[in-house]
Amino acid sequence: MKSKESRSTFSGKLGFVLSAAGASVGLGNIWRFPYLAAKYGGGIFLLIYILLALTFGYSMIVAETALGRMTGKSPVGAFAFFSKPGKQTGALRFGGWINAVIPILIVPYYSVIGGWVIKYLCEYFLGHGHALASSDYFSGFISDGASTELAFLVFALLTLGIIFAGVQNGVERFSKVTMPVLVVLSVVITAYSVTRPGAMAGVKYFLVPNLENFSWMTVVSAMGQMFYSLSIAMGILITFGSYMKRDIAIEDSTQNVELFDTLIAIMAGLMIIPAVFTFSGGDSASLKAGPALMFITLPKVFDSMGFGSAVGVLFFLLVLFAAVTSSIALTESAVSTFQDELGWSRRKATCLMSVILVALGTLSSLGYGPLSGVTLLGMQFLDFFDFLTNSVMMPIAAIATCLLVSRVVGVKAIEDEVLHGEGTFRRKKVFNFMIRYLCPIFAAIILASSVANAFGWISM
Repeated sequence: MKSKESRSTFSGKLGFVLSAAGASVGLGNIWRFPYLAAKYGGGIFLLIYILLALTFGYSMIVAETALGRMTGKSPVGAFAFFSKPGKQTGALRFGGWINAVIPILIVPYYSVIGGWVIKYLCEYFLGHGHALASSDYFSGFISDGASTELAFLVFALLTLGIIFAGVQNGVERFSKVTMPVLVVLSVVITAYSVTRPGAMAGVKYFLVPNLENFSWMTVVSAMGQMFYSLSIAMGILITFGSYMKRDIAIEDSTQNVELFDTLIAIMAGLMIIPAVFTFSGGDSASLKAGPALMFITLPKVFDSMGFGSAVGVLFFLLVLFAAVTSSIALTESAVSTFQDELGWSRRKATCLMSVILVALGTLSSLGYGPLSGVTLLGMQFLDFFDFLTNSVMMPIAAIATCLLVSRVVGVKAIEDEVLHGEGTFRRKKVFNFMIRYLCPIFAAIILASSVANAFGWISM
């Protein structure tokens, strides 16, 4: 039996932009972007990322948003809307399910990392910054099942509470409050970081392209980062597009999201890279610590600073806001799918997602502690879910979206949707070329290289 609830909408352009930007600005920007930029060439990585964001990223954002608004449905329904039984287009419905399942699998382990952020924020508030700088603090914390589970549940309840409140009263209202605060915190921390003695060497490494640092993996890593940073191929933008009113210009809105996301990623690099450069005496190897950068290296950096505890509070508050805005977007996409496909009310769909979130999240939360002996493909639960969604499912979802737009819907139909009302489509030629040819090729490259790296066939 179908739910009688009418489809929710954003109140206007600002609501969509801040909510979509909140979905994009998350741990991928604040944590993953800086260490990848450092590992793969600094300024040359940044240059390639910006070029790809303006072409690949832009095209995917426009395509997904337009598909959502055209159909008024979440990913499964959006793909099914254009499918014809008995024809080859029926196979593309699989792409809708891929887009729908991705956030369902991501948000549980994402919430575990969000719990880690809450734990560190609380410790800095309590003045325990020096203890956090200990090399074995993080490993001791994540191996303590009770502590990680409690932190995970707090973050999960925060996310689910916002989702229960609805699109305008929950998702949009939270984003309207936190995103401006996130920008202010970013500016404050960036200004502090780049003015530390010796920080300009890190600024130069991050901002000035050096061709000697270029490699093919710089391009592959920059392409992969776009999925994290721009929230493409996750079903989120299709869902948010379905909440977009018809009088809102798609191109202008998506450009604002693109700009906002890229600027936050650049500021994250300026927050972290100069500070670590100063702390390490210019040793770029300190920046290549991967997940350890935020939870091991940065606490050491903050501990060496004047006002380090205050900076730690501001930084992890910033990261928490970014993590929550992304987690509510992921959860909202999943809830929307349950509403559309099962005909359930928002409350009932959110309850189902709550059960899934707690069950899968608990596996990831305990995966480095009590369940550390249980692995999948040699990976802990959190690492496995991360690999499955980001390295396998998201590139496949991107390819399916490109094929749906170019072979079934038609770029002309997308163009008409973008131009609806007072809309403009200034980068139409870029969109047409990318969505037809380069986007699916790039996604296939990401898929092949990520899987090959996971199985040890190549080294990234």
